[in-house]
Amino acid sequence: MAPYSLLVTRLQKALGVRQYHVASVLCQRAKVAMSHFEPNEYIHYDLLEKNINIVRKRLNRPLTLSEKIVYGHLDDPASQEIERGKSYLRLRPDRVAMQDATAQMAMLQFISSGLSKVAVPSTIHCDHLIEAQVGGEKDLRRAKDINQEVYNFLATAGAKYGVGFWKPGSGIIHQIILENYAYPGVLLIGTDSHTPNGGGLGGICIGVGGADAVDVMAGIPWELKCPKVIGVKLTGSLSGMATICNMGAEIGATTSVFPYNHRMKKYLSKTGREDIANLADEFKDHLVPDPGCHYDQLIEINLSELKPHINGPFTPDLAHPVAEVGKVAEKEGWPLDIRVGLIGSCTNSSYEDMGRSAAVAKQALAHGLKCKSQFTITPGSEQIRATIERDGYAQILRDLGGIVLANACGPCIGQWDRKDIKKGEKNTIVTSYNRNFTGRNDANPETHAFVTSPEIVTALAIAGTLKFNPETDYLTGTDGKKFRLEAPDADELPKGEFDPGQDTYQHPPKDSSGQHVDVSPTSQRLQLLEPFDKWDGKDLEDLQILIKVKGKCTTDHISAAGPWLKFRGHLDNISNNLLIGAINIENGKANSVRNAVTQEFGPVPDTARYYKKHGIRWVVIGDENYGEGSSREHAALEPRHLGGRAIITKSFARIHETNLKKQGLLPLTFADPADYNKIHPVDKLTIQGLKDFTPGKPLKCIIKHPNGTQETILLNHTFNETQIEWFRAGSALNRMKELQQ
Repeated sequence: MAPYSLLVTRLQKALGVRQYHVASVLCQRAKVAMSHFEPNEYIHYDLLEKNINIVRKRLNRPLTLSEKIVYGHLDDPASQEIERGKSYLRLRPDRVAMQDATAQMAMLQFISSGLSKVAVPSTIHCDHLIEAQVGGEKDLRRAKDINQEVYNFLATAGAKYGVGFWKPGSGIIHQIILENYAYPGVLLIGTDSHTPNGGGLGGICIGVGGADAVDVMAGIPWELKCPKVIGVKLTGSLSGMATICNMGAEIGATTSVFPYNHRMKKYLSKTGREDIANLADEFKDHLVPDPGCHYDQLIEINLSELKPHINGPFTPDLAHPVAEVGKVAEKEGWPLDIRVGLIGSCTNSSYEDMGRSAAVAKQALAHGLKCKSQFTITPGSEQIRATIERDGYAQILRDLGGIVLANACGPCIGQWDRKDIKKGEKNTIVTSYNRNFTGRNDANPETHAFVTSPEIVTALAIAGTLKFNPETDYLTGTDGKKFRLEAPDADELPKGEFDPGQDTYQHPPKDSSGQHVDVSPTSQRLQLLEPFDKWDGKDLEDLQILIKVKGKCTTDHISAAGPWLKFRGHLDNISNNLLIGAINIENGKANSVRNAVTQEFGPVPDTARYYKKHGIRWVVIGDENYGEGSSREHAALEPRHLGGRAIITKSFARIHETNLKKQGLLPLTFADPADYNKIHPVDKLTIQGLKDFTPGKPLKCIIKHPNGTQETILLNHTFNETQIEWFRAGSALNRMKELQQ
């Protein structure tokens, strides 16, 4: 890693320019810019082609599309070990994108690195901190006022370190990426779990934690475990490619990607990137899979045979045909009346999505009907907002009773100042969002949230009940006549050009030498980071169990969003939400754990702080797929900050496992999942084998029961040599600093 960093530094000094990707200096055959905003940073399909040919010759087999793009970005394609599911690949992503909630911690870490400029094109997108309350314009003004300190920090940090800044109101990060930065063959990492959305435009776009983003921005090769490849053969009628890629994150996919096709070419041209489309045409053989390529698993789906579904409540993988959900709800005791229907989010807020919802709305309006439920609309970007206003879609949805919210994430991530119910009141909402975990949208654990397509949400909001089947049931117009809704149709793209709306982008200045980034020591929103302590060279003795988690534990359970988003730049303050949503197996309650010293039950963060103050190191015990959901690295930073040393589970979600490693924690899994049942909250654990910590070698765990008996179990890990160096240094950031010295 060190030689590359030195090369970047020397190139920067020699050339006197921003130290973007070394490939940008060494190889510029095709002079087509990555985006309008970076006219001097070019797409390097020639380098992609060269690397693909090297790897294909080495492996002596046809390559899948994902392999072409991933292996085409290898740091050393000639000697990189490549084995699906086992090797750790060292990659050179083309760019980095960060949303404002995660960008705060990412930029604080980058500042701590001591580097002067980012090494690859990078952007910050202000979409997470705008709370939905009364409507777009007023909510945006309120957010700018409340979050002024954070927005100023991100804008000035972007200006100083060479990062483009999309101002609040510009739109949701993933829609902005589709409109401006995604292109066929790009390798993009983003500090949000729904970054795979960009796969709808033929790129490999992967969600990561902030520390991974810092590595790439620092010019260090990014490590990714070589993914297995699932082929999905789709037949029938296909609509939203980005939507499919976006939702792949909900079933644990690293990312999803579609091969280059005529619809991508059309979209690139419509968004002012015809030059990229033409270049992609020249290299199209490298932007589709090779004939005869091998997949680890092949799935075939006829889209024309799929019936409309609605998923939920409380999890996005509980699916019901729309025709049956009413009966299921009656049987389960779920509220049938729909209080609010919400469309938009990064999953379903394109021009076509809004058009299809408007087509449903027009039918209801023609019969004198409006929504029986409350109804909100979230445009994906300023460009989408301006275009649906110009083309009349927004007004049609308003006429139906809808409120157009700000171009932001809003209720999808819990930024919703909901007034129509009280906390604890049982109710149902239906959204076109991507997640519906307990309490995610409105912090009410009794809100039964369902997810489905925008047109289904619109139809259900008109009817006001889960019992309505839009395909077969009748509505009654104001004239007393019954009618059925026809399946909506809408243009994929506007007939004319997109209306860009207001200019919301801030270019980083060419000369940032006079730029200052201030963080007040008394700020409650921002806090400069202190390095985590290094490993002391010893085994971890007598670890106290902070909590043994029962069942699902997502990043929402570990580090809640909603009102806590305002503390995303202040590690100590946001640590007050550590694991407050996790269910303690000892008493079946959330945010209530036993203090092993006082024997009193109290909040999880308070107990962790007590242990830290008294020098007691602790561990968390978890169940399956621990840390699924968001990419938020705060779910790893917080336990490290409050004295945690290890997280032991049956299995981990990919992003969260990496985030834990980056912060110097030990994510470990039971060699025998049944050993989860051997550990009790009152036990103490000793983890042995760290002095001989090597890849592939299990660690021993001694379980010490209060009655004096002991048991020994084995714990597996997925650390490679580089990641073991992170652990020994105390964090990946600490290791980076060591390499710079």
